[in-house]
Amino acid sequence: MASYLIRRLLIAIPSLLGISLILFTVLALAPGDPFEELATNPNVPPEVRMALRAKFGIDDPVMVRYVRWLTAMVQGDWGFSFASRINVDDLILQRVPTTLFVVGSSQLLALAIALPVGIYAATRPYSVFDQIANTLAFVGFSLPTFFTGLLFILLFSIKLDWLPFVYRSDIAATGWRWYWEMMRQALMPILVLGLFQAASYTRYVRSAVLDVVRLDYVTTARAKGLSETKVTIRHVARNALIPVVTLVALQMPAVFGGAIVTEQIFRVPGIGSLLITAILANDTPVVMAVTFVFACLVVFFNLIADLLYGWLDPRISFR
Repeated sequence: MASYLIRRLLIAIPSLLGISLILFTVLALAPGDPFEELATNPNVPPEVRMALRAKFGIDDPVMVRYVRWLTAMVQGDWGFSFASRINVDDLILQRVPTTLFVVGSSQLLALAIALPVGIYAATRPYSVFDQIANTLAFVGFSLPTFFTGLLFILLFSIKLDWLPFVYRSDIAATGWRWYWEMMRQALMPILVLGLFQAASYTRYVRSAVLDVVRLDYVTTARAKGLSETKVTIRHVARNALIPVVTLVALQMPAVFGGAIVTEQIFRVPGIGSLLITAILANDTPVVMAVTFVFACLVVFFNLIADLLYGWLDPRISFR
């Protein structure tokens, strides 16, 4: 497995380089100037503006700027945020824990709902439970997250006054009270993302289980006298999870992208809201860093999916 991991990492390097070059070129050619605010500020002398542009190489050719950015990135220097006036890596590290908590919790919730519901519905096709699950799944992934987010705010925050609709990072509490307030304000973003993904995963799990449950080896397992529960868990679910792993792994970057909308609705101080703020402020170093992190997530979760294949299916060998 070690040699397989090394080969995959070596293959990922040129892919990430190509992605970073395309991202950097697009952002460099996009309209807007990070020093546009300074140009309209009468308190900033022209020589200061020119010195800052020369320091950060704003007017250099695109390839020169890209090589400079790549060299600094390899050395651990992610650049300087023009809007926040701090280093980009410090700015991202401030936002990453919140996004990982919300997105990670939503994915656990989605899988906790989708796996049992999808498997149970597939083992009893066209039953009342299957029809209800399919209907709710269709409704779930047909509603966009910005609609369900606003609906949750109207119901749980304004109508019932149960949950806060603005995510605060400066909670004035300590001990268990702090954890309780954190869970209360994170509950709606987690539910919005989790239920949306659960609806999509449920349909996919049901389809995968239906494909496996009709195979001959499942019939043979039943003929041996195994209970239906053991047949479903040991022989059906494990093999049906292989395509589901692919879906979950490939959906993870999209989930981070979808979290951008949810973070804007609930004012969650995460990576998504940081990206929107950076785009509006023409803060190119931050936009480049965040989008490159999303690209790395695509490569990383694809690798995780390949490793999980070998665990789910012993016939798969890492060569």
